[in-house]
Amino acid sequence: MNSFWIAICFLQISQTVKCQEDDGPYKGKYLGKINSYHHQVAGDVYVIDEYSILLSSFVYDGNGADTFFWAGASNRPGPQGFIVPDEYGYTNVLERYLNKDFTLTLPDKKKITDIRWFAVYDIWSQNTFGDIYVPEEFEPPTIQNVGQLNGKKHNISSGDIQILDAKKIKLKHFEYDGKAKKAYFWVGVGPQPGPKGFKVPDENGYLEPIRAYKEETIILELPGDLTIFTIDWFSIYDHETHENLGSFIVPDGLNVPPSLVKIISHKNDLPNCLQLHKDFQVSWELFGPQVTIQLAGNIGDDEYMAFGISGSHTQSQMLNSDVTIAYIDGYRGFATDYNITALAPCVKVLGQYKGVCKDELVGGQDSNQIHTAVKENGIQIITYRRFLISPDNGDKEYVTDKPLFIIWALGKLDDKKEPAFHDKYPKTNISIEINPKEPTNNCYSFTRDETGKSNLTEIWEKGELDGKASRVFNAYLGPSGGRRAYQGITGQPSTSLAWYINGMLVPELWLRRGLTYAFKVYGGKNPHMAELYHPLIITDESHGGFDRLTDEAQSKIRVLAGIEYSRRGRPRPTAAGSLCIARHAENRDRRLDDDFPSFKKYNRSLVYTCEEGDPAVLEFTPNTSWPDTVYYNSFTQANMGWKIHVIDTFSSLSRSSASKQNGISLWFLLVSVVLLRYDDVM
Repeated sequence: MNSFWIAICFLQISQTVKCQEDDGPYKGKYLGKINSYHHQVAGDVYVIDEYSILLSSFVYDGNGADTFFWAGASNRPGPQGFIVPDEYGYTNVLERYLNKDFTLTLPDKKKITDIRWFAVYDIWSQNTFGDIYVPEEFEPPTIQNVGQLNGKKHNISSGDIQILDAKKIKLKHFEYDGKAKKAYFWVGVGPQPGPKGFKVPDENGYLEPIRAYKEETIILELPGDLTIFTIDWFSIYDHETHENLGSFIVPDGLNVPPSLVKIISHKNDLPNCLQLHKDFQVSWELFGPQVTIQLAGNIGDDEYMAFGISGSHTQSQMLNSDVTIAYIDGYRGFATDYNITALAPCVKVLGQYKGVCKDELVGGQDSNQIHTAVKENGIQIITYRRFLISPDNGDKEYVTDKPLFIIWALGKLDDKKEPAFHDKYPKTNISIEINPKEPTNNCYSFTRDETGKSNLTEIWEKGELDGKASRVFNAYLGPSGGRRAYQGITGQPSTSLAWYINGMLVPELWLRRGLTYAFKVYGGKNPHMAELYHPLIITDESHGGFDRLTDEAQSKIRVLAGIEYSRRGRPRPTAAGSLCIARHAENRDRRLDDDFPSFKKYNRSLVYTCEEGDPAVLEFTPNTSWPDTVYYNSFTQANMGWKIHVIDTFSSLSRSSASKQNGISLWFLLVSVVLLRYDDVM
């Protein structure tokens, strides 16, 4: 063990980098200990980057009268200096500190190289309680360039490669044709790349063979506890041919900033563990006729983990799979048995449930026995058991004599605590051995960027249409997009589809009371197809999916258009028309939808198809009894539409709304022409 740490220290030691084996993770470039003069001031100082320092194990008794963090460029601490805001960004008189670690940033974009000293200084008495000096030739940690990738195969190349901090690598203008079957981002130790090493998740956290890239700039994060100081090389490595397709050697003693990513250790209680994604792992153990499964996910309170047996014996397939949906709601954990009979939320089609449905709804039983459910450091950990051969005929068998194809997903829960469309899921086949000869474990610690920057996703521009220019709207189906699309626009979890109105993704409509409007609805009219049967409705409730609700829930919703009632009082839709739908191109990965900078460019990548037949026409006239805000949605599924603003006069409309409508691109107009081929103009 000592020799291992000696090797690690050797990688880190240089004139500018201090080995921190005893102090824990790399904290930045070590500046030194604070010189202590009064009031028990003590601590270590690390420089994080050009603008920030870390005070580690800092102590101050808090008894100074007018004491601040203080810095300056004079020969020694004195009145000629400036206040450095505290860890909260305030310039208040300092209070007591006891062995505290925190970061300080110099004000007004001043740099570490602009100062000669940092002190704990009392302005009233002009006494220095503690200080540390910055050497004249000091070089703060900064981003380091380490060369370029120039591969001999598969068109691998890149622009400059940058080490952003201790855990992040930036590949500029990365190119790769994607044709190697088992090529991964790969790191390790030793003189050159080889088969022994560690997979590095791609820019979206996936661990599957890397996709094709075309002049793309991506940022990769080293997994688990790995840092740039614990590896010797980075490679694009093909595990099928055992070839290094392109690599670079990591220089010794890189003077880079410390990582702001938090490493979250998680101990697996079961002997076998598979890392499915950067944020998701499954572990398991066979005991007699039962298997114990533990799911651990770095997910939010409104998200779920899905894991189960593939719907096919020869590949990983969602359709017809037997899956567990696991999440924690407050203090209670759930690991519910589901059956996937259609790639859509669970709906009742002609008296029969189809889609992602609980086993209990489709005539089966919940075969899972939940054991424990805990949340530790933001990680949801749920353990459950089930029989290898379930008494439920609808469940699949956990075979023990051969590899078992599995499926997994992470996604949002809807307002009914049902799984919405998954945000993260695999595109390749994954199999496990339930009863391996030797335990297998490739899991590692979770990581989380707590700066908040990784969660900042700029949403696409929200569409708006008003009923002044046109009283007829074409409504057809299209993909709901990623976090920048339906989820970002509405703040609601999405299904796989959403309404496209006049070529816009769920625009807000502004309609005037007393005027008659019409939707031409191309949402599908075959009720046997759970995924593609979407009559349009208008209600005063934001989610839709009226047909999924209980009688009690339906009674609380005001239906404004699109539903009539039978003699028995059962609701039935009135606006089910022929199907027009926009889909992803065959070679397009919908997990990359957020890579599009705008909906306009995203829309141009889609392929439109329309079935023969007429649309349904939904006519309606908002009146004085209508609320100011109502919603268009699907009769069968929730979270596919958005708002209609009901106004008394168009003069209240903003000019920006009108300009957005007038700015509809030629592309949207061409889509409307396609739709008009199948019906007469009203």
